[in-house]
Amino acid sequence: MRRTLWRCLVGLLVLGLSAAVPAQSLQFYTEEYPPLNYSRDGRPVGLAVDLVRELFERTGDHGRISVVPWARGYQAAQLEPNTALFVTMRTAERERLFKWVGPVVVAVTSFYALRGSGIRIERFEDVTRIGQVAVPRQWYSYQALQARGLPNLVGVKGPQQMMTMLRHGRVPVVVADNVTLEDLLALGDLRLQDVEPLHGFLSSAAYIAFSPSTPDSVILNWQQALDSMKRDGSFALIYSRWLPGQPIPAELLTPAGR
Repeated sequence: MRRTLWRCLVGLLVLGLSAAVPAQSLQFYTEEYPPLNYSRDGRPVGLAVDLVRELFERTGDHGRISVVPWARGYQAAQLEPNTALFVTMRTAERERLFKWVGPVVVAVTSFYALRGSGIRIERFEDVTRIGQVAVPRQWYSYQALQARGLPNLVGVKGPQQMMTMLRHGRVPVVVADNVTLEDLLALGDLRLQDVEPLHGFLSSAAYIAFSPSTPDSVILNWQQALDSMKRDGSFALIYSRWLPGQPIPAELLTPAGR
């Protein structure tokens, strides 16, 4: 009898929560940024894609995930209602442009050169004396380096062009983060053993960035669902499946509500 009563109470609670946050139809945009998010055989895949799909299940919302050029998704997520962009590095410049759910990834961005290049960077000021530094124009790291006034910064179209330029010696240094480095190198037919890190200069947390007109109730619902994944171990399971052998930063496993 008590068990039946308890189940009824839980059921009523779930129904009450569902009524408080009506199911939403959402449009999600992402880009080619393996292994976090990219397309395979015409469909979105990756660590962050698996997280978003699980969050759809937990929130009861529904929608579409589209892989598009970053600039298109970045603009849409600012202007279109009930729209989100992932993964998006949360920076001071972007803070007021979106509503945030996360974090889902923490990445350390560094300068990289071909192994044996002889290039050394002891402090950030040394970067100005090493020749051109290639970075995709749409990346947050390009914005950060531009804001710091790096005179030898070269904006390129995308990561494949950047890594190909490095492999052929057209630039001595590129920028990448530790989470996506291996997959980005592969775009230029390079491997981890072909490069060496020179200097880490930026640690950033990646989030799901919702359009500013998205209701706060939706943001809260998604954040609570993500926090529940961190508590029950499903977040760690997805993370380890896509990034085997990489330790999960402690700040990723701590629910935002704590």
